[in-house]
Amino acid sequence: MRYYLLAALSASFLVLQGCSPTLNWRDVRTDQTPLTALFPCKPDQVVRTVSLGAKDVAMTMLGCDAGDATFSLAHADMRDAANPGVALDQWKRTTLGNMRAGSASELPFPIKGASVSPQSVRVEVRGVRPDGTAVAMHAVWFASGTQVFQAAVHADSVSPAVAESFFTGLRLQ
Repeated sequence: MRYYLLAALSASFLVLQGCSPTLNWRDVRTDQTPLTALFPCKPDQVVRTVSLGAKDVAMTMLGCDAGDATFSLAHADMRDAANPGVALDQWKRTTLGNMRAGSASELPFPIKGASVSPQSVRVEVRGVRPDGTAVAMHAVWFASGTQVFQAAVHADSVSPAVAESFFTGLRLQ
């Protein structure tokens, strides 16, 4: 009897572990912006000063790892920038250059409430991590007023469905 009880408890534990979701989607509101994002994990946050659009700005970055992928969202307020598109273009070129990206698939990225700009794009690309290993990235860049944003998914192989969920979960209020 004791053996059967132990076996039943072990089986129940294994079933409950199987029900644990790899991607636990949740809404995350970004500080000081009108953006809400849908993350598959609880992101950590860090603020760094970076050079963007020929000026130093405070960039807030949120990120977490889930399902063998890294999910990130970064934003900065360009303050008095007349054209945030220049900053978006520089940001995209720097990101792709840093990962020594191959040819990129690029499409417009319209998001309700965002500034209309040819620099609002979605990119799918393969490159290398800082340690030299291969990585795939799906990323979007867009602006809302003077605020610029980048959201990205990095993995050995990015699931198009997971990237789509992440990007469609970006909402400007």
